[in-house]
Amino acid sequence: MSIAEPVKKETAAATGSLTVKDNRDGKSYELPIARGAITAADLHKIPGEDIGLLNYDPGFMATAAVKSAITYIDGDKGILRYRGYPIEELAEKCSFLEVAYLLLNGELPSDQQLATWADEVTHHTFVHENIKEFMHGFRHDAHPMGMLMSTVAALSTFYPEAKRIADEKPRRTQIVRLIAKMPTIAAFAYRHSRGLPYVYPDNDLAYTANFLNMLWKTTELKYEPDPILAHALDVLFILHADHEQNCSTSTVRVVGSSRSDPYSAVAAGVGALYGPLHGGANEQVLRMLEDIGSVDRIPEYVARVKKGEFRLMGFGHRVYKNYDPRARIIKKVADQVFTVTGRNPLLDIAIELEKIALNDDYFVSHKLYPNVDFYSGIIYQAMGFPVEMFTVLFAIGRTPGWLAQWEEGLLDADQKIARPRQIYTGKGERHIAE
Repeated sequence: MSIAEPVKKETAAATGSLTVKDNRDGKSYELPIARGAITAADLHKIPGEDIGLLNYDPGFMATAAVKSAITYIDGDKGILRYRGYPIEELAEKCSFLEVAYLLLNGELPSDQQLATWADEVTHHTFVHENIKEFMHGFRHDAHPMGMLMSTVAALSTFYPEAKRIADEKPRRTQIVRLIAKMPTIAAFAYRHSRGLPYVYPDNDLAYTANFLNMLWKTTELKYEPDPILAHALDVLFILHADHEQNCSTSTVRVVGSSRSDPYSAVAAGVGALYGPLHGGANEQVLRMLEDIGSVDRIPEYVARVKKGEFRLMGFGHRVYKNYDPRARIIKKVADQVFTVTGRNPLLDIAIELEKIALNDDYFVSHKLYPNVDFYSGIIYQAMGFPVEMFTVLFAIGRTPGWLAQWEEGLLDADQKIARPRQIYTGKGERHIAE
């Protein structure tokens, strides 16, 4: 489908209406309700101070700016689905590339489609040699996330056809390239920070196994990743693949609304994910567990959390008011990983902390249940990743979701260039004194 033939505008049938009485003048307004929402355009028909009435919503807590068919979340029930499929089933029965295909195409691939898709991705894993030179320009102590963001943005200069976003064929090529090259760039960033030579992709290996090869290979002729660790990373990527209109996904959509190329949009998403309030949560969990230090210190720490001295990292979520379904899956993955790496000593602290929190009235009443970040940092550490790589791993997993959301916004005829309104709080008109 090309942008010349955008998705047909949907006119949602109203399922009711909301009557609003303006107490300033006694007038009433009937606002149609469709899909559980009123439109800002209808609200805007009510007179405001200078223009129509606006809704003020910092952080977009109660504002739907897009409609999407990609991810469904019911936070009260702890439900997460990609294209209708429960995350539990996808994590158990599918590979990451299958899930990436699902997010981008709406359906799981057949065996033949999967083979073709995997072949496409595999043959785009190499990066231009000048990309290597570009990455060599970073300082030895550059943060891998900063390197990832800058290098992804730079890819747009290597593929000028990426600007032809209205044409389906080149648009799809850039999508494949991004999914294929993200692990390569991430691995190069890691090797750069360790002063190690870059390792080229091995096209005989599957997606996550290839990534582990580029990370850990040293002098052996053929690196054979542990299949348990490769599978664990595959599951972790699936759990992070999309999560509705979060900060980084919204950023990708906003940048995409200007008809920017996908490399620039995804680089912006990486920048949003870089922030500690978004992608850095699992690092904060790890530091919290290290600060606690031992199981016997947990009651003291929990008491201080209740007093407001600390936050309990890895518990609670803006969306989930129940147990994050991804946390249950990731806990099982942890058990598998530790059979290979040995038991992470922080795990005992995490398990006991979770047990106490789930049975404590304070945390239950505040709906502070474990989220996906609670165990992921422990797993990454056990696998040998330094904390500065945690968010980079998140970005690799999230790339198919970003691209699916970017393309969905591009093909949605309702969408316009993002331009939020503001409520002006500055000075009124004034003049410079003579």
